[in-house]
Parts: sequence; C-alpha cells; structure tokens
Amino acid sequence: MPRRSYDQYCAAARALDSVGDRWTLLIVRELLAGPRRYTDLHADLPGVSTDMLATRLKDMERDGLAGRRRLGAPASVYVYELTPRGRALLPVLQALGEWGAADLAERRPTDAVRAHWLALPLLRQLEGLGEAGAVEVRVDEGVFHLRVGGEPVYGDGALGEADVRLTLGAEVCGAVARGEVGLVEAARAGRLTVSGEGALAKRLLPEHA
Repeated sequence: MPRRSYDQYCAAARALDSVGDRWTLLIVRELLAGPRRYTDLHADLPGVSTDMLATRLKDMERDGLAGRRRLGAPASVYVYELTPRGRALLPVLQALGEWGAADLAERRPTDAVRAHWLALPLLRQLEGLGEAGAVEVRVDEGVFHLRVGGEPVYGDGALGEADVRLTLGAEVCGAVARGEVGLVEAARAGRLTVSGEGALAKRLLPEHA
C-alpha cells in the first residue's frame, strides 16, 4: 500500500504522516518498555485487530520508527523494538498525556487498564526530582518498573535493583493520571507508600519536606 501523506511542507504534517494513524502512538507507548513480542503487544493493546497491528508495525518499520529482530537461543523469537527515532517520541507521548489528562475523569466500566500505562505520568514527575534511579511501582493492577534517566523507560520486569519502591492505591493512581496530585505531595500526605535508601527515595520521603 502506498504511503499516505498530507503533502504539506510543514514539520507537523510530516510528523503526522508517520504517527498520525490510529494505534501508532500507542504501539510506541508499549515499545518504550523495550523489545516486545507481537503477542505481548496484542495483549496490551485491547481493541486492536491482528491485521491492524501487523499493518501498523510494518508502517513503523518503513518509517524508521521500529524494527524487528530475532532473539538468540533459548528464546529464538522475533521481537519489535523502537529505533532511536522512535524512542525520541517519548516527550511527545508525555505531552499528549498531560494534555489529555483532564479528559480521564472517572474510569468507565468499558475502559481497559494496564499497570504500566501509569508509567509515563509517573516518569515525568520523577524526572522533575533531578535524580536518576530504578523505581518499582506497585498498583492494584500489578507491578511495573521505571528507569529515571536511562533506557528502557519502563518494563514489566526489574530494570536493576530498585532505588525506590512506590505503592499506590486506585484513588491515588487516578489522581496522578489526571494530574490532580503530584508524587511528592501524595507521599508527604501519606497517600502512597515510599521505601528505599537512594537519593530518589529521599526526595520523596516526608522527612525531606
């Protein structure tokens, strides 16, 4: 299928030529966690058909946003991963998330949710603390890990020994996702649990208020 284009000499239009199709940026969100198998991507993108996902991944390969490679033994499976150009979309997704936070309101009965979808708003706040480190996050839907100041951005598995561990209930998760409360504010109000000895943990702990 020929590439569709807005045919406008404008940087925003050129960007939308690559990422403006439905599902593309959400695939980028998933691949920010590092290499993912097709089946894992499909599981974490509720609502996308197998044909649509395959098409979008081919489009992303064509546009230099993602690539496919085969892992060595014993896994010997194909995975998709972002290129440097694809990873450069992180601040774009963070800005979109911040812009769209006001539309979250309360979770609808039909809304799917995955624990790691909270990663991007959390990462933005953690980056603002000015300390690097690995973070373990526990929420009602599961556990995920973040790396502040490194790659990959987040993942379902550990990204090294955790410098700080955060435990958030559903109410605080929603408030953070909607931009209604900051992590430091929530931690110092006792609305989330913080443990750890590193500099990142100390920036969040109440005694450092």
